[in-house]
Amino acid sequence: MLFRQIYDDRLAQAAYLIGCQATGEAIIIDPQRDIDRYVREAQRHGLRLVAAAETHIHADYLSGLRQFGEAGARLYVSDCGDGDWKYQWLDQRSSGGAYDAVRLRDGDVFRIGGIEFSVVHTPGHTPEHICFLVTDRGGKADEPMGLLSGDFVFVGDMGRPDLLESAVGVAGAQEASAKQLFQSAGRFAQLPDYLQVWPAHGAGSACGKALGAVPQTTVGYEKRFNPAIRLAGDQDAFLDYVLSGQPEPPMYFARMKVLNRDGAPVLKGLPHPRALSPRDLEALPREMVVLDTRPWRVFREAHLPASLFTPFDSSFPTIPGCYVSAEDPIILHIDEVNLEEAVRLLIRIGLDRIEGFITPEVFEEHRRAAGRIESIDEVSVNAVAERINRGEANVLDVRRLVEHEEGRIAGSANIAHTRLMARLKELEPGSDLIVHCRSGVRSSYACAYLQRMGFKAANLAGGFMAWERAGQPVESSARAARV
Repeated sequence: MLFRQIYDDRLAQAAYLIGCQATGEAIIIDPQRDIDRYVREAQRHGLRLVAAAETHIHADYLSGLRQFGEAGARLYVSDCGDGDWKYQWLDQRSSGGAYDAVRLRDGDVFRIGGIEFSVVHTPGHTPEHICFLVTDRGGKADEPMGLLSGDFVFVGDMGRPDLLESAVGVAGAQEASAKQLFQSAGRFAQLPDYLQVWPAHGAGSACGKALGAVPQTTVGYEKRFNPAIRLAGDQDAFLDYVLSGQPEPPMYFARMKVLNRDGAPVLKGLPHPRALSPRDLEALPREMVVLDTRPWRVFREAHLPASLFTPFDSSFPTIPGCYVSAEDPIILHIDEVNLEEAVRLLIRIGLDRIEGFITPEVFEEHRRAAGRIESIDEVSVNAVAERINRGEANVLDVRRLVEHEEGRIAGSANIAHTRLMARLKELEPGSDLIVHCRSGVRSSYACAYLQRMGFKAANLAGGFMAWERAGQPVESSARAARV
């Protein structure tokens, strides 16, 4: 048996290539939308990808399952859960007719060559969530070696049960989902300790609150050290743990969830944005969304009007996912060497309208020619304190709500930076804002977005940490002052 984890560092997402070397057949589990890289990896090992499967209807990226169906692969999908969360696109092949799809229920078994996959229904993160127990029958094993756990069990954490409510807007769903997750945790606790656990996410994913950075684990290890699994015998304590402190979900999660259920657009190939010249920049319409990947210091000093600060680091593509709509035309401000990777990251969250790109060198030509630019102010702690004392400061805290409750600048309002698009109407139009987060990173994203949307936003240098280090007053309570 061949086993490969294919990891996307920026979305903290893992797909799994599993192949039978005796028959040359392979399957991919939880693929993303740009499937060519999985096909190449299989071919590199002399395998044919004949099937694709996924553990659930994902919320954090566009699934590659439909793309594999278009290529003729057999699809294995969950048929568990309620009618609201079943796959709606399995009979909508672009050439007509239905995909070769197998709907799975708890206890079902299928094979790829000599490798056996047994289905375990594990609702809670989502109603339809399933896991796969993997047994290498070709290697003469008669017991499974591991569990493809999807978003059910992570290293040190479990998949959050609140997303149907907090991201998709299904009122009242999170407590019922948490109770389902409790039952699934109890079932997990009955599995043999030796089983390996191969999760779909690692540290940095918003699908949980405390994911570990180690790529895999074991059932026994999680029984001993996973805080949620250790509470599998106490429902009240379990519910309190899994429902508290979850980060506000990124804006694009709702759109991903619905598209993956109803059918993501079939990708005909990677977008090929055209190179723009300095002259093109003068005529750039404001509705174009410029994603500027340069460092913050450089960006805030000078950028194209209405640009978004989207550094090409672990925050990309989450920040565009929070501040850009699928209909928006996009221009990338990026080094050309990173262009294809950036395009791939954007199409993985359904941002397909990538119409052009500029390099930093082209921007500098534009700047030297006195082309239009904007900047963002960064203000010191002392300057902000003086403005507060004069009653002139309108402070917006873009940290998570739980951080804001633990300690905040008196009178500050709170909107998590990942939810600004949804709550923008709660801010006074055109208002002059001082924006902060913990260290100044999240607030830098927010300042650029607010500037694009017509606000005057200045970033608090060093964030709340600098405020505290300077000995400025801090208040806290269970009741956060929310905008």
